[in-house]
Amino acid sequence: MTGREHDIVRTFIKLSDRLVDDFDVVEVTTELAEQCAELLGVAAAGLLLADVGGVLHLLAATSHHVRTVEILQLQAEEGPCLDCFRTGRPVSVADLKAHRDRWPRFSAVALDEGYASVHAIPMRLRNEVLGTLGLFGTSPGALEEEQLAVAQALAHVASLAIVQQGHTLPASHVLTGLQAAVASRRLLEIAKGVVAESLGIGMDEAFIRLRGYARLRDQHLGEVARRVVSEAPARRAALLAELAAVGGPS
Repeated sequence: MTGREHDIVRTFIKLSDRLVDDFDVVEVTTELAEQCAELLGVAAAGLLLADVGGVLHLLAATSHHVRTVEILQLQAEEGPCLDCFRTGRPVSVADLKAHRDRWPRFSAVALDEGYASVHAIPMRLRNEVLGTLGLFGTSPGALEEEQLAVAQALAHVASLAIVQQGHTLPASHVLTGLQAAVASRRLLEIAKGVVAESLGIGMDEAFIRLRGYARLRDQHLGEVARRVVSEAPARRAALLAELAAVGGPS
């Protein structure tokens, strides 16, 4: 087994271990995005998830830069990830500059953020497209067939993580899982904003503090986010003081 094959196997074992236990969907999908970027040698990754009305929302992102690009896609209603969601097929853009006319607003922002290539992979459950996995590179280049296969497999893991929140996969529970995942992400964004403003740090650093705190105390990331948002002022101040002393996980 090569070093790359070993890394792929290790990643899937780690993710499968998380899914058989009680888990936080936003944390697991963020970790999945990070692992995907590392395995495939791309700069960043993001996950877009559709709500019960078929509207896409950002679920996970590996950096503030890719978060900006993904949100712009949603606002402009254009981009490779949206095309992927609409068609249910992968969209691979080896050189974004060559596609400026296809997605003018998206391309301008993505290039400005330093991305030169984009690859979008559908997240599916049975015949339903739940969202997309977006992969962003800082230099032009296509993904090899093996890389696309790994990306698709990781997208399948993300789909299972989302719908498995209720520990069951019947079709009647899929919409509940989607709605819960979107709500969890919204709560986390609010908590990140509170931490960032209170501690005078960036949003990426706020996420690192929240996740580090959750892991140190073996708590769900979503529960920590809920406490930041809803605790009484005195308890919130104490929690923020603890977050100020926490670094992120290695």
